Amino acid sequence: MSDADMETFGVAAAYLRKSERERIAAQNTPFDAKTAVFVPDPKQEYVKGKIKGLDGSTLTVEVEGGKVISVHADDVRPMNPPKFDKIEDMALLTHLHEPAVLFNLKERYAAWMIYTYSGLFCVTVNPYKWLPVYNPEVVAGYRGKKRQESPPHIFSISDNAYQYMLTDRENQSILITGESGAGKTVNTKRVIQYFATIASLGDSSKKEQLPNKGTLEDQIIQANPLLEAFGNAKTVRNDNSSRFGKFIRIHFGTKGKLASADIETYLLEKSRVTFQLPAERSYHIFYQILSNKKPELIEMMLITSNPYDYPFISQGEITVQSIDDTEELMATDSAIGILGFNTEEKVGIYKLTGAVMHNGNMKFKQKQREEQAEPDGTEVADKVAYLMGLNSADLLKALCYPRVKVGNEYVTKGQTPQQVNNSMGALSKAVYEKLFLWMVTRINQQLDTKLPRQHFIGVLDIAGFEIFEMNSLEQICINFTNEKLQQFFNHHMFVLEQEEYKKEGIVWEFIDFGMDLAACIELIEKPMGIFSILEEECMFPKATDGSFKNKLYDQHLGKNSIFQKPKPSKGKTEAHFSLVHYAGTVDYNISGWLEKNKDPLNDTVVQLYQKSSLKLLSFLFATYASADGRLFFSSSVLSLLLLSAHLIISFSQSRWK
Repeated sequence: MSDADMETFGVAAAYLRKSERERIAAQNTPFDAKTAVFVPDPKQEYVKGKIKGLDGSTLTVEVEGGKVISVHADDVRPMNPPKFDKIEDMALLTHLHEPAVLFNLKERYAAWMIYTYSGLFCVTVNPYKWLPVYNPEVVAGYRGKKRQESPPHIFSISDNAYQYMLTDRENQSILITGESGAGKTVNTKRVIQYFATIASLGDSSKKEQLPNKGTLEDQIIQANPLLEAFGNAKTVRNDNSSRFGKFIRIHFGTKGKLASADIETYLLEKSRVTFQLPAERSYHIFYQILSNKKPELIEMMLITSNPYDYPFISQGEITVQSIDDTEELMATDSAIGILGFNTEEKVGIYKLTGAVMHNGNMKFKQKQREEQAEPDGTEVADKVAYLMGLNSADLLKALCYPRVKVGNEYVTKGQTPQQVNNSMGALSKAVYEKLFLWMVTRINQQLDTKLPRQHFIGVLDIAGFEIFEMNSLEQICINFTNEKLQQFFNHHMFVLEQEEYKKEGIVWEFIDFGMDLAACIELIEKPMGIFSILEEECMFPKATDGSFKNKLYDQHLGKNSIFQKPKPSKGKTEAHFSLVHYAGTVDYNISGWLEKNKDPLNDTVVQLYQKSSLKLLSFLFATYASADGRLFFSSSVLSLLLLSAHLIISFSQSRWK
């Protein structure tokens, strides 16, 4: 595209492609291909340099800044001519290697060109600020254009998927992956925005718009603020991190018009409901409500506007610099209306959110001369009972004296204060998770129109690989999911591509790119692997974090190179074992894993929930099956294994982008 053509993108043009003037200047820049090299550097990975001399296999290189160093000839990499600077597709580089890729991305990023192609892939570097590259004129500029006709952009990937779907009559899938904080969720929203814009149902005056509901395009877009409020939180690296994965299918009719959509979610990070690390925050919805932008919510939920009054949500930070909770509350509240939730459902959502906050304030003390808990005041229980449509006395009795099934009979079992507190945490996480999943189900019902469907485009926004200062069960689950997906992705993108080489008679030595990940995956999921030992330990009442660690060491330390003993470091959070993942070595802390994996629910309290006068709560637990005296395991591990199978089915039905 010429500079004149780029003007169609308006102010975004400067962020998408360098000007003709800059391209001509680069071509005329002096360059000596024999001496210009990249040299390894301990601080910056690589620096640019110029060869000054050769002594056997040792090169003398002058690096930027004038410093002269000696380096082995095998460690330097040739630079590309200046005409390749800021190239849009790195597969076209004359010299394609790690420093060339890194410098190209760095130089494009310095010019705020955040999208770059690498063959089949579109690489995005998070600018951590809003750029004008998603404006309506940009959407229009990519519509119907072939990939090579326009600058790299997520809209180009989206439009090509749309065009392939129409011409090839095949389902399409777009995988958005990367480490935590890379910008996956924002790009997912932009993909949805693009499809909602270019494939809308036509003239808005003719669209069916029910009272208090938006059009289908509005509803698809508005699903994000609601899901983000209840499913996103601040982590150490990301102010708005998705703590759940989602696979969004957007269905189209025979002529490419929007027909409907549905969302599948998995692995909501339940533990964040009751626990946060010092530099983190719980789910945004709590702080949105406490911003007091809608005082009627504070009154309805019987809460104050001070987060520190609620221990469940104030163990870390309570504000996020980049997020305006008052503004976000209005967006969330508006989304609830546009998505078609009725008044009773809306009230139920807020009441249960408030009840979860109050649950953390319930106090229990030990009876004198007994290992038995009793309520330490009833004020908080009265508030919880009011919000959940329960009887306060029945709730406290069920918590302190639950009835459990022994054989064919039910007996009353005493509880210590610690057991009651653990039970409150498990119940709070269960209520929040079921509420979240119910909202997704209701959104799907709303997006399920009666219009005929022909094909879909799927968008997978998966939780990013995480390496934090402190890595717990949530991180190993997320990283395992990434490992499984990466293996599946490598197989489909590289192994199948090599099969095409064979068909075309190209001489090629077969490489199984999935094998790089197999060892770590098997260590985690196979019999006597980490998850297997965790499940086994949860079966034993006297099992502890220590006994779990000992079993892991006995089974794997010194026998599997992927499983390692962490190296102690001053000022570093304690770690109990390390795993060598494809994306790096991660130190894991196993404190509390047994409790997190068990999360046994108090059946007696659940039975109260099932009879609640709050319709939403009774519905959420209507299908709950009693644990029948056995541990009620959380679905954290199971959901990951099911996810792996689901991905293979979903993505094998579609064409990858």
